[in-house]
Amino acid sequence: MKTSRLLPFVGVATALPWMADKRQQSGGAQPGGPVTCPFNPNHQPAAAWDPRYPYNHAMLGLPGKGKGGYQVPADGDTAHQFIPPTDKDIRGPCPGLNALANHNFIARDGITNYNELLDALQNVYNVGYDLANFLAFYAIYVAGLGDPVTKKLSIGCDATTRTSWSPIITGSEPGLNGHSKMEIDASLTRNDFFPAGGDNFSFNTTLFKMFEQSTGGLFDVDRISKYRHERWHQCQAENPQFYFPILGLFQYGAASFLYELWPNGNEGYIPNLHNTATFFGAVRLPDGNYLRVPERIPSNWVNRENPYFLLDIAAEIFKMYTKNPVGFGGNAGGQFVGINEPPFINDGALNANTTATDVACLLYQILSRPVPSTLNGVVTPLVEATEALLIQLFGTEYNNLGCPLALT
Repeated sequence: MKTSRLLPFVGVATALPWMADKRQQSGGAQPGGPVTCPFNPNHQPAAAWDPRYPYNHAMLGLPGKGKGGYQVPADGDTAHQFIPPTDKDIRGPCPGLNALANHNFIARDGITNYNELLDALQNVYNVGYDLANFLAFYAIYVAGLGDPVTKKLSIGCDATTRTSWSPIITGSEPGLNGHSKMEIDASLTRNDFFPAGGDNFSFNTTLFKMFEQSTGGLFDVDRISKYRHERWHQCQAENPQFYFPILGLFQYGAASFLYELWPNGNEGYIPNLHNTATFFGAVRLPDGNYLRVPERIPSNWVNRENPYFLLDIAAEIFKMYTKNPVGFGGNAGGQFVGINEPPFINDGALNANTTATDVACLLYQILSRPVPSTLNGVVTPLVEATEALLIQLFGTEYNNLGCPLALT
């Protein structure tokens, strides 16, 4: 039987003992738990692909044409008009996905699936097919936030009864709210998990105001790197249970979306305040504070011209992180304890000789971790199919980069 390597660090629970005692996603009636998770009995999938509005021609989870520079939503495309979510619809920590749901590029109720994600990421944001697969594959198969059999995923809270093929066997599928899997401490605009009582997914307008003030309203790589550094130090000082694993690199990748995916071609692709605030769901008030509103695609928005590939995001992660590096690890006994992930991380620090190519290899290695071992005895063929899919999707890049394909 194959063994799970979902936890990227050996001995983390020993160094940070509070981690062993705390559930890493909200349960029961806590924020993000199944009891408080919105339920829409009338689940409808995302609007079907329409040849009148082809966008990137991505459909059924297949590669699109990879040619952007078009308006989204297109004039006349009423199937993708903005509709605010109801109290029965799930929304989560990712504003980009929330916006997709509010425009019906993924299901409006917030229960999406693998193919919907691939199609929406390509058609709306012109995300490269490899990066779209990476994001969906990690969330559903590797992190265990969704279900590897149904391929369903909640973009927010624990909707296991709607995503799982067998809740008794799979256990909790916490959705994107699951802590330290995709949503990590020191978020740009979300609270840390433990100080907020498990609410690591709600948009914090105070943090967005801090973000605007730190960047001056221009959200480029230099200014976001600076703010990421500031948030890390703020959270490390204020959160006794602060934890920033190597998966924290995902936050740098997600932050790159603000200047790589969100800028409007009709505004010269400048990552300005109006455009960024619209995606985040923030409206500036006369007193300088912000009002929270549903996330949406800005009016007359034209997407990026060229696809944003996995190697592109790896390069941006490296660039953003190395401008203002921070430690990997967590608080224990009143001090920060660094963690190790050889050969990239030693004592909580990124090795000085690490390159952007190494970051790409690290992302691949995170992705190559198998599905949870609890499923192996039940769905062994699924595990084999998962490995075959990894090799099919990413094996060539692995070989070209010289990365070892560490499948077990």
